[in-house]
Amino acid sequence: MKANKPATPRDCPPDRVTRAQIDYYRPVDRSLRQPLKAAFVNAALVGSGGFIGAVFRYWLSGLALRAAPLAAFPYGTLAVNMLGCLLIGAGIGLADARQLFSLEFRLFAFVGVLGGFTTYSTFGFDTFELLRETEVARAALNVTVHVVLGVVMVWAGYTLAAR
Repeated sequence: MKANKPATPRDCPPDRVTRAQIDYYRPVDRSLRQPLKAAFVNAALVGSGGFIGAVFRYWLSGLALRAAPLAAFPYGTLAVNMLGCLLIGAGIGLADARQLFSLEFRLFAFVGVLGGFTTYSTFGFDTFELLRETEVARAALNVTVHVVLGVVMVWAGYTLAAR
């Protein structure tokens, strides 16, 4: 059963207009729509970028695994993390040095794509697995290489892009 709309305030004599009629036909405040729309667009940018980054991470990790199937070291995760560090360093370097990227592009590329691509959560899990298997030296090497080389790659990307 359909609810009946109240008569418009124009259709009633002035002394018969109710508060419900006024509230029902009051225009929606458009200023409230903009923040919601912006939040939705930003979330869509980050989410779609994250999807792309996750697919690239899956592809590159698989490529590394196929290249060294018997390796006891997590080379796929290392490759993804180092490439991600280089790309974010270069991207932020370009953004800082040349003010190239809009907020929307930064959300899509840096938060979305690179956030979905870099795999420090996988890095933590790989290290945990090495420790669980009592491979303490390999776990320490994994942490050292990821952290030190990651910082070096961010610096290299930033330095190259900021020239």
